[in-house]
Amino acid sequence: MHTTGVKLLHHPVVGDLDLPFETFPLPDGPSQFLLTYTAEPHSPSQDALNLLASWATTNDTIERSAPAKDSEPADSAETPD
Repeated sequence: MHTTGVKLLHHPVVGDLDLPFETFPLPDGPSQFLLTYTAEPHSPSQDALNLLASWATTNDTIERSAPAKDSEPADSAETPD
């Protein structure tokens, strides 16, 4: 079992990412682990992840600011006289 290393991933937009990883056993179960991936500071991988994160932030901002579209008209709360 590898507990540390570097994983090479290829993202279709930003290209290759070299991400060091570390595995931490969890105390609740011998077969459970927390796997973390990080990018080296000031590396091309960090730049690529920052670019992807900025796109996610932009999309989240757009979705939150867009008016909600109802697929069905709302029920009226008025009652006839």
